[in-house]
Amino acid sequence: MKYKIAIFDLDGTILNTLEDLADSVNYCLEKFNMPKRTQNEIRGFLGGGIRKLIEQSAPRGTDSKVLDEMFDLFNQYYKDHCAIKSRPYEGICEVLEKLKAENIKICVVSNKADYAVKILCEKYFKNLLDYCAGEKEGIPKKPDPKSVYLAVENFGFKTKETVYIGDSEVDFKTAQNAGTGCILVSWGFRDIEFLKTLGAKIVNEPAGILAELLKQNP
Repeated sequence: MKYKIAIFDLDGTILNTLEDLADSVNYCLEKFNMPKRTQNEIRGFLGGGIRKLIEQSAPRGTDSKVLDEMFDLFNQYYKDHCAIKSRPYEGICEVLEKLKAENIKICVVSNKADYAVKILCEKYFKNLLDYCAGEKEGIPKKPDPKSVYLAVENFGFKTKETVYIGDSEVDFKTAQNAGTGCILVSWGFRDIEFLKTLGAKIVNEPAGILAELLKQNP
């Protein structure tokens, strides 16, 4: 069956956002006199949205009201600092261009705050995406499939005509819950040995995404 839509996760899949996220988290931790986190620690916390990132980065037992304040501060800071060090993974833009040439709709669906998704997609993937959406009030975060359904319905297609491409167990479960195809990338925010335990198709370079989709699109 020919895939008509390729839906990508953002962080760790098409865009390396780790440094800006780590800098923003540590800015908040420092402001609240809390120990900073290493990039590797923060890498393991990513995938569940900003609120979960803050909860995991703060010391265990931090009061919920303090977490609320940290969450607000993070969003204020990150909005102005989300595109300082972030960069597309090498070869990703070329893959998106080739998929576009194949008339495949290209989307981003992320647990990242919608404001940041819009900023980053506009800066790094302008004219390459047909749709992008981040976390919004009233729409449950991945792995709930609602955000994927909204993207697919936007074009009037079906989930069986869709492939979801990500870098984590959250993305794998999202694809399962939505009933789409799934590809996981090994260069993102989860170790490949962990990804192998999920049983999904794994690619080791951006060109592998194109190869897999063209294999499905003879």
